Amino acid sequence: MKIIIKILIVAGALWAATRLIPGITVSGSTTVRTAGTLIAVALIFGLVNAVLKPIIKTFGCAFYILTLGLFALVVNALLLLLTSWLAEKFELPFHVSGFWAAFLGAILVGLISWLLDMLLGLNDD
Repeated sequence: MKIIIKILIVAGALWAATRLIPGITVSGSTTVRTAGTLIAVALIFGLVNAVLKPIIKTFGCAFYILTLGLFALVVNALLLLLTSWLAEKFELPFHVSGFWAAFLGAILVGLISWLLDMLLGLNDD
């Protein structure tokens, strides 16, 4: 149940990013189609983060230390761009138009996800 709630949180955060960040778009003819697209993109984003982020953190450890963790913002932006590319390959109407849109979108998605995780107590062990 926890994983479903997390996917819905990320989908909601992605929806907020499409509304607030120019360059992040989701197109759909109906609200149901848009919601389905965002849930599918949230699944892709979760898989990309689960698979690639630990590998990148391991090999990019020096960059994380050297930049005092700011390199994580660049990594998150690139992972969001990769998610957009994969969504296009799966013919999902989700698009991130460039690095700066991805950068701002990754920050927004991260903040909203973190805030909702805290409010709902999903990070409590």
